[in-house]
Amino acid sequence: MLEVMDVTKTFKERTAVSRVNVFIEKGEIVGLLGPNGAGKSTTISMISSLVAPTEGEIYAGGYSVKKDRTHIRRMIGVVPQEIALFQDLTAKENLRFFGRAYKLKGKLLQERVRYVLDIVGLTDRAGELVKTYSGGMKRRLNIAVALLHEPELLIMDEPTVGIDPQSRSYILETVRELNRTKNMTIIYTSHYMEEVEYLCDRVYIMDHGEIIAAGTKRELKAMLMEEDSIVVTLSRSAGDIAEVLEKREDITRVYTSGNEAVIAAKKDAPVLEAVIQWTRDAGVDIQSVEVRSPSLEDVFLHLTGRTLRE
Repeated sequence: MLEVMDVTKTFKERTAVSRVNVFIEKGEIVGLLGPNGAGKSTTISMISSLVAPTEGEIYAGGYSVKKDRTHIRRMIGVVPQEIALFQDLTAKENLRFFGRAYKLKGKLLQERVRYVLDIVGLTDRAGELVKTYSGGMKRRLNIAVALLHEPELLIMDEPTVGIDPQSRSYILETVRELNRTKNMTIIYTSHYMEEVEYLCDRVYIMDHGEIIAAGTKRELKAMLMEEDSIVVTLSRSAGDIAEVLEKREDITRVYTSGNEAVIAAKKDAPVLEAVIQWTRDAGVDIQSVEVRSPSLEDVFLHLTGRTLRE
């Protein structure tokens, strides 16, 4: 369905994307992850034909993004990170406008508008102005717009940012249903690792404009199978404990956020003893301890040195 081959994009003297390769089969849900500034948005813009690659080739469904942009835009739907709707129009009016942009008209347009409103659960609110919608409803309508022309490849760029849990759950289930019933190929980016864990068959991880890892979730987690991940919650800021533990040879890395420390250590290393000793010396209480197998979040932190939200 998608072949991104040795693609590079430079802006003046800055290289935003460097020799990126991505291959996606029809019917897959693939996660594209990376911290802010990693090159994800530029890559998505090139795949959707909005930005031309400086070097390399991109093919979607066998068509060149460089040579067949009109066809590419008919087969790709994009759910942008920012809300792209007319606030002073109703949901139905928005869909009719964008449907005409996709060259839909007459009875077919009416049918497609009814269909996508049903998919995103907005049929009963179709006649209301978008500016009266909640954030979650706007996100769902954004998805409806991208589905109007029945795309073969759907690109979703952080579609659940800033919405309530109920709308978020609805969107995730909508994505799975589209994939299951329509065999739709989906590229999904998110700042919520649990969404990627739930939805995606395979994952590409970007940093500094390059793909630094790719594989199934199981394959990526296998990179850290010789480690334990220990999560410790303290009674005050965990920042000081990192300086102590990082000096140990049996500890790979320590990440702290607020009162929580995530410690990656070699299997069966006596890390808890070291943590307990430090807390006694520092007069800090341990509120909770969890030893877990490495997660996709741990892999991401290991590869980039940052959390997904940074």
